[in-house]
Amino acid sequence: MLQFLLDTDHLTLYERGDPTVVARVDAQPLSAVGLSAITVEEALRGRLAVVARARDGGARVRGYGQLLGTVQLLAEFVLVPFDQASESEFQQLLSQRLRVGTQDLKIAAVALAHGLMLVTRNRQDFSHVPTLGLQDWSV
Repeated sequence: MLQFLLDTDHLTLYERGDPTVVARVDAQPLSAVGLSAITVEEALRGRLAVVARARDGGARVRGYGQLLGTVQLLAEFVLVPFDQASESEFQQLLSQRLRVGTQDLKIAAVALAHGLMLVTRNRQDFSHVPTLGLQDWSV
């Protein structure tokens, strides 16, 4: 059963092999840890930007290799949609005029709509979101 939603920062740490994050993720059942559609978007945008900036063959090969590696990594997790319930939460959060970036508000909305604990290092921003449960698996 899905319980945790990794923020993009934790996905990056997991991808880089951070031992603390890897151990915490691996200690959970496969079905317990998910990624929001927004984290998928952010991860793919980053990789696509690297491919777009490639100016020689070596850089292109590395860029496309990283892109495929990220796609394979994303497939290891439960992917959580930004659905109508998420959109409703997002609109409610926007109406509160919280000092939180739009992408982070969308991630928070997905976590709230699906009753998930958000796993992030970004307590400074996400702590402004009422009722959002937070954990940091990097410590």
